[in-house]
Amino acid sequence: MRGRSAGACTGRSRASVTVTQARASSGSGAKGARGAKTSRRAPLLGALLLLPLGLGEPAAAQDALPPPEAGLEVATFAGGCFWCMEPPFDKTDGVIATTSGYTGGDEPSPSYRQVSAGVTGHAESLQVLYDPKVVSYEELLQVYWHQIDPTVKDRQFCDGGKQYRSAIFYQNETQKEAAYASFVKYRDSGVFGTKKLYTEIKPAKPFWPAEDYHQDYYLKKPILYKYYRFNCGRDQYLRSIWGDQVPAPTNPDQ
Repeated sequence: MRGRSAGACTGRSRASVTVTQARASSGSGAKGARGAKTSRRAPLLGALLLLPLGLGEPAAAQDALPPPEAGLEVATFAGGCFWCMEPPFDKTDGVIATTSGYTGGDEPSPSYRQVSAGVTGHAESLQVLYDPKVVSYEELLQVYWHQIDPTVKDRQFCDGGKQYRSAIFYQNETQKEAAYASFVKYRDSGVFGTKKLYTEIKPAKPFWPAEDYHQDYYLKKPILYKYYRFNCGRDQYLRSIWGDQVPAPTNPDQ
């Protein structure tokens, strides 16, 4: 989260939740996770995620964000892991704040544990507060398409399940028209190697900020973040599509 204050920190790290996911996939996970698709993040991060980072403490999402102040607007995107979606928007001129959270489902104030278990219908998402006098919604859409793999359904890179789907959640008819126009543009361009794209375009539902430890994770835990991002292959894929328009992948182990 950049530019907005957050609620009280739960003290529970994403690492601990990922361990819970690993247990859920073996049949001993959180209640309600049975039969749901879960992330493959646990085997990927391995020993790093076993660090003592507040295991066992409760976690819950925070209150829904208030409407933007006069003159500002919001855009909401889902592109897999919200840790990885924050940096490119944080660097965009005209963006006032980014908030990692959950949307697209019906469960009020869901926790990360619930969402990652795939039982609430939500997707990990990013809400972008921006000044339309500085950056347009169409420009934000361009940033978005340069961060995702729209050719796969219900997953992004190493994270699988509907909670990791790619989606654009529009706030009004103007955003809806722009979102569909951008979808058609990138689909017909053939840049992704296929015209079968799975990115959803849906009306916005309530957006629930994720727990504090998720906000600005790439700044709070840079080593874990870089390890996860590199080994998930996101930058390698984006580089293969966009070339020098995206930074070259960096192996944190080297």
